[in-house]
Amino acid sequence: MEIRVLRYFLMVAREENITKAANLLHLTQPTLSRQLMQLEEELGVTLFRRSKHRIILTEDGMLLRRRAEEIVSLAEKTKDDLRHKQDHLAGTIAVGSGELQSSRFLTQLIAAFQKENPLVSFRIYSGNSDNIKERIERGLLDIGLLQEPVDIAKYHFVRTPVQEQWGVLVRADAELAAKDRVSPADLAGLPLILPDRENVQNELLNWFGPLAEKLRITATGNLLYNLASLARDSGSCVLTLNLACHYDGLRFIPLAPELESGTVLVWKKAQTFSPAAAAFIAYSKEYISGIV
Repeated sequence: MEIRVLRYFLMVAREENITKAANLLHLTQPTLSRQLMQLEEELGVTLFRRSKHRIILTEDGMLLRRRAEEIVSLAEKTKDDLRHKQDHLAGTIAVGSGELQSSRFLTQLIAAFQKENPLVSFRIYSGNSDNIKERIERGLLDIGLLQEPVDIAKYHFVRTPVQEQWGVLVRADAELAAKDRVSPADLAGLPLILPDRENVQNELLNWFGPLAEKLRITATGNLLYNLASLARDSGSCVLTLNLACHYDGLRFIPLAPELESGTVLVWKKAQTFSPAAAAFIAYSKEYISGIV
C-alpha cells in the first residue's frame, strides 16, 4: 500500500463521494476510481458500498480507515522529524496529555521551549494515560504526560511538581453540595460516576475502604465534560480530579481524607528521537529540576 493511495482512500471516506473527493485531490474521477479498485484488489476486500448519491464504508473499510489514519499520521511525523535545518532547531513534536491540572504546567513548559526555539511546533493529543501509552508504543507520540498510578517500566520519566486533587462534582442543588469535604460514608449508596482506567478505579476503591462494596457505580468514562453533563442530568456524583473548571449547575467538593495523584512526563526507552524531540526532553528535565 502506498501512502499516496491511502490519502486518496481517506479523502473518499471523509467526503463519501467520489466526485467531491476527486476535485479536492485534483484528480479525474476515473483515475480516483481506478486507484480505489486497485486498492481493493490488493487487499482482497470490498472497502465501499456504492449507492446512487454516496458511498459508505464496509466493516473492512472502517478498519482500514482507522489503520490508514495512523499510518498517514506516522508518515507525516517521520517526515517532520527528518525535515530540520542545520542552523536552527525545527520540526514537530507530538505530545500526549490527559485532562489534568498538570496540563497547565505542560503548556508553560512548551511555551518556554518555543520561546527559545520558535521554528519548533507541537501536535497535542488528548486522552487518558492508557491511550497515550498506546500511541507512544506505536510511535505516534514522542512524549506523554501521564496521571499516576501508571506502569512506566518501559519509559524514562521526570515527575512534575504538580499534585492532582481528587473530589466529586455534584449538582449544586444536591444535599451533598452543602459540605466542604466529602467522606467515603457521604458517598456510599449514592449513584457514582468513575473514571474508566482500572488503575485509577482501584486507587479510588482503596480510598473507600470497607465501604467499597456498597458503591452504586452508574457509569464510567474518560472525558470529564461528558461525565459532568451526565451528572447534571442524572443527579449522579462524578469522582474526578479538580481541573479548576466551572461546570454550570455543578459544584466540586474535595475528598476527606485527602486523595492526591502525581503526574509524570514520560518518553520511551532506547528510542531515537528527532533533534527537536531530543532537545525538548533535555529541556524538560532541566526545566523541572530548576523548580523542584
